Amino acid sequence: MATLENISLVAAIIVVALSIVFSFTAMLSGKKTKSPAGEMGMWKTDRLGIVTAGLALLLLTLTIIARVIQTGHGPFSNMYEFSVAFSWGIVAMGLYFQWRFKAPAVKIVGLVVAFGLLIFANTLSSKPAPLVPALQQSTLLSVHVACAIIAYGTFTIGFGSAILFLVQNRKGVSWLPSAETLDSMSYHSVVIGFPFLTLTILLGALWADIAWGRYWGWDPKETASLVTWLLFAAYLHARIMRGWRGTRAATLIILGFVAVLFTFFGNYIFSGLHSYN
Repeated sequence: MATLENISLVAAIIVVALSIVFSFTAMLSGKKTKSPAGEMGMWKTDRLGIVTAGLALLLLTLTIIARVIQTGHGPFSNMYEFSVAFSWGIVAMGLYFQWRFKAPAVKIVGLVVAFGLLIFANTLSSKPAPLVPALQQSTLLSVHVACAIIAYGTFTIGFGSAILFLVQNRKGVSWLPSAETLDSMSYHSVVIGFPFLTLTILLGALWADIAWGRYWGWDPKETASLVTWLLFAAYLHARIMRGWRGTRAATLIILGFVAVLFTFFGNYIFSGLHSYN
């Protein structure tokens, strides 16, 4: 299983890189496609981008399944497993948002982040180790991590939408989606991701009570998760109640994603009960 896991992970890295190339080529080809032949070529390249992204998702799924069979638990015991799972969430949500909004440019940003995470995971030790006592609530932790994967993956797509919105709003790039589409994608990413982030925190509190005898202890990662939640809650409040759109809303989403990365990599910044490297 270890060999299958390693092969599928390396293959996923290669296929994600190919998907970035195909998707980016299709996006640039769409700038000024005057002829039917050009449109057909662009369509084929874009389709290759989608197919390779789907293949990457399949390979990452295979990597995670092989890991679960090998270790007997979900992908939650170290940063190697977290990174692979995070990448899976990004690719999955990138494909969903491309299908929903027909905007491959945002998927490309997500794929670049996923590629970086997979390269990072490939530099870490994948050797299984016995679970520390706090991680032995396997079912609860698996659901906790699954919610985090969906939330983080969706927020990554929202981050990509926000970045591209700022570019489009300032430069008016012809081959990017409209500013209105990008703004809508950012909003929908938070609408989807925020409930899953909330569940992540609630399930984490239940786990903490079982593992450490308290629901909340202001552990650094707990605190970072709360800050992330508050930033996205502030975005929803400003959007719905205050009518925020455009640059201010995009900036809040970017700050929220920075908080996501800070939470994710917090193991390397602070010591604490969540320091499983």
